[in-house]
Amino acid sequence: MEKVKVALIGAGAMANSVHYPSLAEMADVQMVALCDLVPEKREETALRFGIPRTYSDYREMVQKENPDAVYVLMPPYHLFDAAVYCLQQGKHVFVEKPPAVTTFQTLELANWAEAKACVTQIGFNRRYIPLLVKVREMQREAGDLNLAVSTFYKAQPDALYYNGAIDVLHCDAIHAVDALRWMGGDVVAVGSHVSGSGETPRLNRWLAVMEFEDGGSGVLLTNWDSGTRVHTFEMHAPGFAAFVNPDADGQAVVHRPGKDPLTITSVEAAGSDQWHKVYGFFGESRNFIDCIKAGVDSDCSFADAARSMALADDILAGMI
Repeated sequence: MEKVKVALIGAGAMANSVHYPSLAEMADVQMVALCDLVPEKREETALRFGIPRTYSDYREMVQKENPDAVYVLMPPYHLFDAAVYCLQQGKHVFVEKPPAVTTFQTLELANWAEAKACVTQIGFNRRYIPLLVKVREMQREAGDLNLAVSTFYKAQPDALYYNGAIDVLHCDAIHAVDALRWMGGDVVAVGSHVSGSGETPRLNRWLAVMEFEDGGSGVLLTNWDSGTRVHTFEMHAPGFAAFVNPDADGQAVVHRPGKDPLTITSVEAAGSDQWHKVYGFFGESRNFIDCIKAGVDSDCSFADAARSMALADDILAGMI
């Protein structure tokens, strides 16, 4: 397969700022058509990225264009039907996070993907941030991980995602949950403290400790009633400690006995200062396209994403 033919559903902010710029840079990708219900957004996006044809009906687009893959970039409570339809037609599918509203929906998407032998990719971009990838490789060279920490804070105490269609933990803080699994592996036990603060009726703090399958420990620190946005990670192994802030102006500091601390910036690790490359959006799409060409499923598929959604379920269920 010299070029992967990709059809696109959605002309929103994330599509225009990170996903379509990533695809536009790939010589082995052909963006064949775009679907969106809003004519102005649809035509402006198509013009910006040189997409030759546009549609208002994704079913018509998939039938007429016969793409290899479809990007379904829609809110989680809208994407299920579109993703299932594309999978039923045997199309490889990319979706943003969260992969669905519930773990059950995510598992059903995984079942359709398996039944139709489709490659799937979820937009858990933290797994593909070059700085995090580099530090994870260094940690694995140093030895088995014994502690991973994932921290995500925001100043949105009464956050309401999509008017309440999905809770904050599964919708946005899921990035921190998934990153813990990516660093440490599957989880066999979890305990948590989940609460709200202030006058909001909604939960806005999700704190958890967990045991990974290989014996390491994980710590989740998420708090939407903080003073600013902070999203950092730690990886520890015998004789190894890394503290990572992967934002565009961030860095990782790696400590090893007998050596000076090593500092690696986000831009150095990515070899670029472009946001879609620094923060892993290019990497996740590159992985998706490479998996399609190789005929293998992604390590960030619907089936794998269901494990992160289930871990979020367990964090809520394991409240002390």
